[in-house]
Amino acid sequence: MNSRMRSFCTVGLLLLLILGCTSLQPRPPVDRDSVQPGSVVKRGDKRFPLLGTPISKGDSLPSVKLLDAMTMQEADLSQERGRVLFLNIVPSLDTPVCDAQTHYLGEEGDKLPDLVQRITISRDTIFAQKRFAKEAKLTDIRYLSDHREGEFGKSTGLLMDGLKLLARAVILVDMRGKVRYIQVVPEITHMPDMEAAFQEAIQLAIEK
Repeated sequence: MNSRMRSFCTVGLLLLLILGCTSLQPRPPVDRDSVQPGSVVKRGDKRFPLLGTPISKGDSLPSVKLLDAMTMQEADLSQERGRVLFLNIVPSLDTPVCDAQTHYLGEEGDKLPDLVQRITISRDTIFAQKRFAKEAKLTDIRYLSDHREGEFGKSTGLLMDGLKLLARAVILVDMRGKVRYIQVVPEITHMPDMEAAFQEAIQLAIEK
């Protein structure tokens, strides 16, 4: 290989490093099925019962204190009205599928109306959530942490037994505080059907 060819290869490698290799990774499979909160999800052959009180469509969100990663203040989503809440629920932002799911919400979710508030909930600490938001340049999403006691997971039937992490899910809450859409992904290495949730969120915003 001559010096000019080596230079081209070096420049190409540097560009890949600068642009990031994550774009070269295949997107995780999308799961269009759903299981009920309080049932069971799986990772391959391993099954994880979902602990807690199952939430259903038509319910109000339970009154639970979460921590806002950006403000470091407590937040109770059951008290929030006037916007559609798009709850992007993930086990941990430091894993590839959760990363991809939250990037999808941040990047593709720009088409959602302003009346839709995008929120990611996980059991990561607020410091881990804040680091993720800044490194991923996804600071237009609200990040809420359930790390203290997993009360959000327990009060919705989404806390995975054994792992003690939240199941992968999307929940939409209308402007009156009622749950209108739930998808709990059966296989936690798959992504939820974000596009279906986007369409439902747009419809809920129109219903105002």
